[in-house]
Amino acid sequence: MSKQNLADRSRYMRYLQAEQEAVALYTAMAQAEQDPVRAHIFRELTEVEGRHVAYWAEKLNLDPKDIPPFKPTFRVRALGWLAKSLGTKRVLPLVLRIEGEDTVMYAGDPEATLVMADEEGHSRQLQELRDGKYPGNELDSGGWRKAAGAGAFRAAVLGGNDGLVSIFSLVWGVAGGSSDPAIVLLAGVAGLLAGAFSMAAGEYVSMRADRDLVEHRIEMERRELRETPDAERAELSLIYRLKGMTKEEADVLVDRIMQNPDVALNTMLREELGLDPTQLGSPWSASISSFVSFALGAAVPVIPYALRLGDWAFPLSGGFSAIAIFGVGATLAMLTGKSWLRGGLRMSLIGMASALVTFGVGRLIGVAV
Repeated sequence: MSKQNLADRSRYMRYLQAEQEAVALYTAMAQAEQDPVRAHIFRELTEVEGRHVAYWAEKLNLDPKDIPPFKPTFRVRALGWLAKSLGTKRVLPLVLRIEGEDTVMYAGDPEATLVMADEEGHSRQLQELRDGKYPGNELDSGGWRKAAGAGAFRAAVLGGNDGLVSIFSLVWGVAGGSSDPAIVLLAGVAGLLAGAFSMAAGEYVSMRADRDLVEHRIEMERRELRETPDAERAELSLIYRLKGMTKEEADVLVDRIMQNPDVALNTMLREELGLDPTQLGSPWSASISSFVSFALGAAVPVIPYALRLGDWAFPLSGGFSAIAIFGVGATLAMLTGKSWLRGGLRMSLIGMASALVTFGVGRLIGVAV
């Protein structure tokens, strides 16, 4: 087989595996989606990706039964779990990134012209799903629970990472200035509690303020729709005309929207103010999630001292913390489609650098004292 044929087969196989991953991903999204219309859209995307698999298998001269089985990657499994836990809308930005990667992969390949056109169409459909342009349950109680989950998930990630890095640095800083493990343990536990309560309070106040502001703007828009419907109708019509509709098309669409007060309010919030009512989140959920995640992350460097391991406490504290920081960085990188090794190493370097600097400062202060 010539080098050209080997290169072509390698390229086709890479394309085939990418499309198999897309099939698995959209299958997981369809299974996680509660709304039947949106789930149907994900199933349609799955069917199209399945045709892409068949197309590249044909290029490889493979019978359908001879197509190599695809084992779902960590990225697919993680996104499927997040979609079930938080709702598909929360993970659509990550799915869009994957579609973008496929589009870039196919760029400039004449044999992939039709496939690339489908991928671009998929990106548009996903954007519309993300923006709520297809029917869904964004405003029902389930939607509010998913939004609350999104805020809690964000707070958990930030809280866990902050707790791990900050208390790791604190423990090593105190260890640099004192050889007494009891003092290091006291400082670590105090930092854990202070940091966890501080993170929880800050997260609650921040989200409560944001939510109050958004709710105020929602009430203002509801009052304007009730008191000056003609002005709101003209404003919405102008928005659609600026998007390319004729005046007649925009007026017909606006008339249908204004017949339902809830739909009209939701549309005005999105089109005029750029607000998504599903993104308010729960301050209490975010606060509790932040507290727990910070405490769990902060416990990693403290545990060796709590177990009273003597001289082993300091190196084990550093080792456990380095592994945990690497794991956090690698996981976040995989969820965003980036190299897990690079993400883990980058996070580890940042965390270790912070701990080493505080250790050095602690040593200087301890010597001076």
